[in-house]
Amino acid sequence: MDSTQLAQYLEVTDSISKPWLLVQLRLKKLQERRESISEDVYAEELEDIHQDLMNLGEWWLGMEDQVF
Repeated sequence: MDSTQLAQYLEVTDSISKPWLLVQLRLKKLQERRESISEDVYAEELEDIHQDLMNLGEWWLGMEDQVF
């Protein structure tokens, strides 16, 4: 699944409000661009995505059935 297909899936399933899936989309887009960007840019963007993922924390606790 490429980033376009993943984005379409997120729209169709009304998953735009699920931040962990948006992180996955960002990772996929970065993966697709990896060959065309420098290692430094790749590392910076990956670090930014990682930080956003870590900032999500454990917000889902107690809501597992609703969000997964």
